[in-house]
Amino acid sequence: MTADALGAWCRVRNQIDWAFAVGETPAPVEAAVDGFGIWCDAGDRYSNPARGDRLHAALAQSRADASRKRPLTCALLAHWQRLVLGLPEVAFRQGDAFAKGGRERYALTPHTQRDFEDCLRESAAPRVPLASRAARAYLDVAFFHPFPDGNARLAMLTLAYVLELEGVRLDQVGPLETTRYADDAAGAADLAALVSVLIRSTRHRATRAGH
Repeated sequence: MTADALGAWCRVRNQIDWAFAVGETPAPVEAAVDGFGIWCDAGDRYSNPARGDRLHAALAQSRADASRKRPLTCALLAHWQRLVLGLPEVAFRQGDAFAKGGRERYALTPHTQRDFEDCLRESAAPRVPLASRAARAYLDVAFFHPFPDGNARLAMLTLAYVLELEGVRLDQVGPLETTRYADDAAGAADLAALVSVLIRSTRHRATRAGH
């Protein structure tokens, strides 16, 4: 049987010193253009416009939830996921999940959902820099793979939400869309560094545009 990638991610997650993976990043940051809005359209404007519309609806809902300072929970993610998929209900997966053509398996145990909820709560950890918290939450969704479908889109919405809670919007998100592996500690730390770079770059471009 394929090795448990979720178990590998949980080990990697605990090995990384997230508090020192990146420095503090500026907040709030108001982008000159909405990078996440552009992401909602990317690749679907012509081939599947309804999917893009659903993503826009989920992004709008996540921003409304951020304005109310709602804590990040599995129930909140499920609400966004219903919008992403256009389904009346979605539930936490009931079995092992697979990705990357079956090369990664995310096992299900009696405590998987509880562990996922615990990880989501850490997205608000005050001693961890914003970029690290956003990147870690993204990877938690990717590798816990909570729902049967649409987890890559949900991971991006989760990253956007963690940033939005502190008034940060990015003007570019394309660099975030690359394949991630559950056992890659260096790649996880690099994602946190990339989010930090994107925050700083967004602020720099917005400041220049304001002049």
